[in-house]
Amino acid sequence: MSAAAQDIYLLSDATGETAEKMVMAALTQFRDRPVRLKRVNNVRTKNQVYESLDEALDKQALVVFTIVNRDLAQLVHDECDSLGLVSIDLLTPLLMKVAHCLGRSPKETPGLLHGIDEAYFSRIEAIEFTVKHDDGQEPRNLYQADIVLVGISRTSKTPLSIYLAHRGWKVANVPLVKGIDPPQQLFEVDPKRVAALVIDPQRLVEVRASRLRNLGQDPKAAYADYEEIEEELKHAKKFFRQHPWTVVDVSSKAVEETANEVLVRLGLK
Repeated sequence: MSAAAQDIYLLSDATGETAEKMVMAALTQFRDRPVRLKRVNNVRTKNQVYESLDEALDKQALVVFTIVNRDLAQLVHDECDSLGLVSIDLLTPLLMKVAHCLGRSPKETPGLLHGIDEAYFSRIEAIEFTVKHDDGQEPRNLYQADIVLVGISRTSKTPLSIYLAHRGWKVANVPLVKGIDPPQQLFEVDPKRVAALVIDPQRLVEVRASRLRNLGQDPKAAYADYEEIEEELKHAKKFFRQHPWTVVDVSSKAVEETANEVLVRLGLK
């Protein structure tokens, strides 16, 4: 006959993710015992503490809590003692030790770690958006981009997009190909969010020739021909002049330097 599941209540003044992860780590050592976890988030008042512990008492649950406010954390501890519930305060002892070492009192502000998580997930969202909108993909979503890069082949559109995405910017890039009209959605984007990329023709010859060699192809093909590139750039610059976009020269610049220039000139930094 299998053992009854043990209930564990996770009380937190924020999301409860910290408590849950720590308890789950501990439970890996007890895989043979069934356990039910209940996460009680945003516990900020005495009444919420009382209600949560009444539920825990009904189930004779183990109470694990991460509450930064010392008075509220003490209330949980004292109430558990009076109710005969086993409790574990994961945060207060650590806060007190850190406060002693740093010579400062903790802020006692709930949810600060969650704020960091929000920034992290925002970057992940930006990266996913940028990857999905690389090289002219999904043009119908250009309006959602924080930054739209436009340029001919090998003008650093993709590496620049990814670099900016890792800093939280949703970036789409659109290739400019002679003889092929750009998507109509490009002209519907706020021009203040569009950066048009240009490059020195000789530098582009070198970049494209290197690309062809890496692909095992003839580095002297038309793709890397100086005259062909000059014609492409001439067409691109003429096209850019027809629109109120910010033109950025990427010649002999590191991606970081170009990214900074894009952000500054678009008024995003």
